[in-house]
Amino acid sequence: MSGFKLLKIIFGGAAVFFLLAPLVAILPLAFTNGALLGYPMEGSSTRWFQELIQADAWRRSIINSLIISTGTTVLATVLGTIGALGLRGNQYSFLFNSIKTVFLLPMVVPAVVLGVGMQLMFARYNLLNSYLGVIIAHTVVAVPFVVINVLAVVQSIDRRIEQAASSLGAPSHVILRKITLPLAKPGIIFGAVFAFATSLDEVVLTLFVAGPNQRTLARQMFSTIRENISPAIAAAAFVFIVGTVLIALVMILTQRKTTSQT
Repeated sequence: MSGFKLLKIIFGGAAVFFLLAPLVAILPLAFTNGALLGYPMEGSSTRWFQELIQADAWRRSIINSLIISTGTTVLATVLGTIGALGLRGNQYSFLFNSIKTVFLLPMVVPAVVLGVGMQLMFARYNLLNSYLGVIIAHTVVAVPFVVINVLAVVQSIDRRIEQAASSLGAPSHVILRKITLPLAKPGIIFGAVFAFATSLDEVVLTLFVAGPNQRTLARQMFSTIRENISPAIAAAAFVFIVGTVLIALVMILTQRKTTSQT
């Protein structure tokens, strides 16, 4: 093994350790039997996972997260796919890059700024402290991920396939439904997965626009950290991490299936 290759392995291993060390530190605490979040552990138990299910605050936050994340995924996927199809064209033109930048602004604008703006606007339209308001807020930050994923796929679709269908008399809506959307399916799925994960993890916007009845799991974890550092936080983090791993597996399996079909 050459010295350069060994150096790359060492740096790669150090980077992986840097990224995973906080996760490795928190995950075992989800199974502690003690009432404090820290080492050394007093024993092993699943009591904190039971609290996630039995405690009304935690159980309700999980249900809220699923409701809001599902609604966000549907809305963001539809809007993001439409936006990506609309942006499809000359990717080097000034107009294309300008509109694309507008779509991607929520990714770079500080969440606090978005939160304040949404709070002022939603108060005017009676959307504060409502599920619809939270879903719309999460959709704003989730749409860019859908646009990026779908646009990357639709830009690679050979236009001649659609032109051939059009020359055979197929109307535009049939071409879209039978050709364009099926070919863009991997990007749509990836975008939907990212939208779900983004909504599940969003806490800042939720603090600004949600009420007590819309408290999500991320917000519940944030509140618990401020009020009482409980091992239930580690159990919730474990659920988050497992959910993220499952999402990653879905993406990998989808990509492999798409590759095998092509």
